[in-house]
Amino acid sequence: MARYWGGMLGFIIQRLLQSVGVMLAMSALVFIGVYAIGNPIDVLIAPDATQDIRAEVIRRYGLDLPLWQQYFAFLGRLLTGDFGRSLVFDIPVLELVMQRLPATLELALAAVLIGAFIGIPLGIYAGYRPHAVSSRAIMAVSVLGFSVPTFWVGLLLILTFAVNLGWLPAGDRGPTVEVFGIGWSFLTLEGLSYLALPALNLSLFKLAMMIRLARAGTREIMLTDTVKFARAAGLSELTILRRHVLRLISIPLVTVFGLEFASTLAFAVVTETIFSWPGVGKLIIDSITSLDRPVMVAYLVLVAFFFVVINLIVDLSYALLDPRLRRGRAA
Repeated sequence: MARYWGGMLGFIIQRLLQSVGVMLAMSALVFIGVYAIGNPIDVLIAPDATQDIRAEVIRRYGLDLPLWQQYFAFLGRLLTGDFGRSLVFDIPVLELVMQRLPATLELALAAVLIGAFIGIPLGIYAGYRPHAVSSRAIMAVSVLGFSVPTFWVGLLLILTFAVNLGWLPAGDRGPTVEVFGIGWSFLTLEGLSYLALPALNLSLFKLAMMIRLARAGTREIMLTDTVKFARAAGLSELTILRRHVLRLISIPLVTVFGLEFASTLAFAVVTETIFSWPGVGKLIIDSITSLDRPVMVAYLVLVAFFFVVINLIVDLSYALLDPRLRRGRAA
């Protein structure tokens, strides 16, 4: 046991050092890329401003320094949790992002949970009875989830459930309930009605992926000796599916769940724009339009940070789900 925990500690330290290296590389790429796409001074200053006013604004924001000096100044501020100030809103960038982040977190988590809790059982059923008509219908739905564009589905959902039927609101976040100073929509029925359409729209790709992954894993495992021995021992089919099949396919499912959650946080831009959801994705679109560089850099760095952290959590989950990995690290 001591050797196992020692190996786990070494693994965590190694992954943390790798994560620091990845974050440094990503911050440099993001900083250079964002600062190459345009000059925010052209947006901040009126065209008829004098050269003295222009030079003063450039000096105030440090844009007169070489790019490498601006980057190291950014890193120095980043170590203290300072992402700079928004050029458009004139408030700290971290404060601005944190105001919008709970909405994106709520939407992303709802979408991934819908995909997992509906897609995994449907995929297991389709893999358990691959030739049934219902299984083929499930796989047809998964094909649509991969093929249909998100923006088109979003507009169709609004037209059907908000315009024609009038069951659900077409946009915005609705009322929220504050918990520890953070507002959440899912804590009220009205808030859930506002969350329903964007979460459903964002979950379709995740749902399709979970169905196909669970079906492929189930079909493979149902042919193994593990299932044959379990049936010979007199275990019921439900017990076999729960104890053996679900456990054996859990590792790829955990991987997909973690990576899809991170990608949903990063790329919920289309859904947030269609449904006017006040999250980070809509903020980054507005920031790109106004060339608000500090907000763009902060958003992309935080996205990279989320990916690194979630990848680390997924790697650690492997050791808890697969005894072979635990024995390998303990050896």
